[in-house]
Parts: sequence; C-alpha cells; structure tokens
Amino acid sequence: MSVLVFVENWDGRFKKLSFELVSYATKVAEMLGSVVAAVSIGKVDDSELSKLASYGASKIISVEGDHFNVLDNQNYTSAIADVALKLDAKVVVLSNNNLGKALAPRIAVRLKAGLGAGVSRLPVSVEPFVVYKKVFSGNAFANLAIKSDVKVLTLAQNSFELIEKKMPVVIEKAAIEPAVNKTVVKDTQKQAGKILLTDAEIVVSGGRGMKSPDNWGALVELAGILGAATACSRPVSDEGWRGHEEHTGQTGKIIAPNLYFAIGISGATQHLAGVSGSKYIVAINTDKDAPIFEAAQYGIIGDALKVLPKLVEAFREVKGK
Repeated sequence: MSVLVFVENWDGRFKKLSFELVSYATKVAEMLGSVVAAVSIGKVDDSELSKLASYGASKIISVEGDHFNVLDNQNYTSAIADVALKLDAKVVVLSNNNLGKALAPRIAVRLKAGLGAGVSRLPVSVEPFVVYKKVFSGNAFANLAIKSDVKVLTLAQNSFELIEKKMPVVIEKAAIEPAVNKTVVKDTQKQAGKILLTDAEIVVSGGRGMKSPDNWGALVELAGILGAATACSRPVSDEGWRGHEEHTGQTGKIIAPNLYFAIGISGATQHLAGVSGSKYIVAINTDKDAPIFEAAQYGIIGDALKVLPKLVEAFREVKGK
C-alpha cells in the first residue's frame, strides 16, 4: 500500500510545485502509516528524479516513450492509473493546476476512487478520510468525507510548505503502452519568449487604475526586472488594452503564484476568485476601502501611475539592473 504522487516536469526539470506535492504526499503517507511513490512521465534524467527523494519519495517510477512526447490526457491517465494499481496506491495526489484538473477525474473513474479537488491542507482525519477545501471562491471552507477505498486528491498550489525528508532513492523505469485514443495529438506548440501565467512564480497585474493602455510600459518593465509574467483584470482585457490570454479571475486564468502584484485593481469577487491562491498579494490602489486590501498581505494607498515608477526604480536598484 502506498501514496502515489504525480510530478509534472517542465522540459525535463521539476519546479517548486513538484516538491510541494511530494512533501504533502509524504505527510499523508505518515498519517496512513504508508510510503510515498512518485510517478514522472516523459524524459527526465536520474539526477533530476533523485531530487524527489529529498522530500520523502522512497520509490520513483519514470515512464518514458515516444507516445508521451506530447501531452495527451488519455495516455497520461492510463500511465498513472496503471502505476497506481501495480503499487496498490490508496491515495493518488496531483496538483490542482490545469493538467491535474484534467487528469484527476479520469484517474478517479479508472480507479473507482472518490475525488477531493482543490484540497489545501492535510486530511482532517484518515479514519474516516476527511479533507479540507475552500469553497465559494475562497469565502468558506468544507470538510469533505471520501468513503471509497482509493482516494484521488488535487492539491491547491502554494498551500503546503516544502518539507525535506531525505530517503534512499529507488528509480524504476516503466514501459507503458499507449491508450487506444480516438483523438491523436500530432503537434504541440509552446509559447516562447514569454513566461506563462500558469507557470509564473511572480505575476504583475494591472487594472483600470492604469487608466490607459499607453501607461502599461512601467508595469511591463517591472515584470521584466522581477522575471515575472504580466496579467490584467477582466475590464482591461474587455477594453482591448491587453490580450485575453492575460485575464486572471473566475472567468479567466486561475493562478497561484508566490507573489502577485495587483496594480490599480479594486478586487472584485470574480477577480479574487482567480488569484486568492497567491502566497503573497501586494495591492496598489487609490481607494483605501477597495476589496483587494482585504486579501492583500501588503498594500499601498496611492495612484498606481505615481507609485509604479518608484517601484521600478527601487527594484532596479536592488536587482542591479
């Protein structure tokens, strides 16, 4: 019996998100008196796979093959479910990001498992198995009981700390046949030269407080200094000031970076629903009663167009750029 965690890699490298998942799975395994196994799909060097053992994974299953060179939900689901069955995994943990949200329901069906989506803490109890999750756009929480023999959990990003627990590493290579697909992915094109919102550790976002699309230069400059992605509120994308691919919120991209700058954004409920998973929020707004300040850890009451150049100057000095 084990706890299985799926660790996504980016061009053969793991990010903080992967280590966060392993840390969480390790603690769940301790509660169950079990061990942690990690499954990685795609070409990843053993030296990189070994890093997972630093956070508690005692076994690492590396699944490779030409049919995994492109992201196909059916192939990924088959691989993870097959490994879970072979290891008799009672809990399967994935990230609550776009990929995890696509895979978790499929895996749950394959394993006849209950699904706990978007959990943000360790289980309240394991007998019965009860998990904690935020509901109503983060304004409330629920304790969800999962009564099935196997449980599938997706962990909200930035909701669990990294905990080192070095284990002897055992790496196994697994050859898994592709699923019988009705849809064939012929090519995958990745955006280059720009940090993706869903991958970014830092996001600099602007709202109507920026007053005009002509004022976006300083915001983009700040993002460049910090190595951050740029984003915007829905009104900004609706006005055509920025592209819809940068729209964050309930009806746009839901993100959970380590640091989120909300510049000239009032903080409507729909916007907060998409960024509430951020570890730290820095808000800049002229309205001291703006809802964004209730969600922010740090706030500056002032005109974004006056504050932003000073931020750029300060960060440029700190970064030596």
